[in-house]
Amino acid sequence: MNLYLVLIAAIAFEVFGTMLLPVSQNFTKVLPSTVLLVSYGLSFYLLSFLSQKLSLALIYATWAGMGVFSIALFSYFFYKQTLNWQSIIGLFLIIVGVVLVNFYKEPFP
Repeated sequence: MNLYLVLIAAIAFEVFGTMLLPVSQNFTKVLPSTVLLVSYGLSFYLLSFLSQKLSLALIYATWAGMGVFSIALFSYFFYKQTLNWQSIIGLFLIIVGVVLVNFYKEPFP
């Protein structure tokens, strides 16, 4: 199994759960709140699986960085939140950081 596909799935579950935060209305809506919690649970389960195979620094930097980048973009499109030019530069730098961490990764001991 390709470990990066598992990492992408963990990121997708985390992003999906985070995007449901406004919909859950402070956890007062049962269905979105339940899906949100299950999404986070699946994301962390996949991260725990990956932590046995890859370095924690690599998986967490990728998971967090790509999560922030994705949530910012999805929030722009789905929730009509604005992105100023400083935010766009910051998001670009996050991608650069994730690429560098993955390109110069150390082998898992």
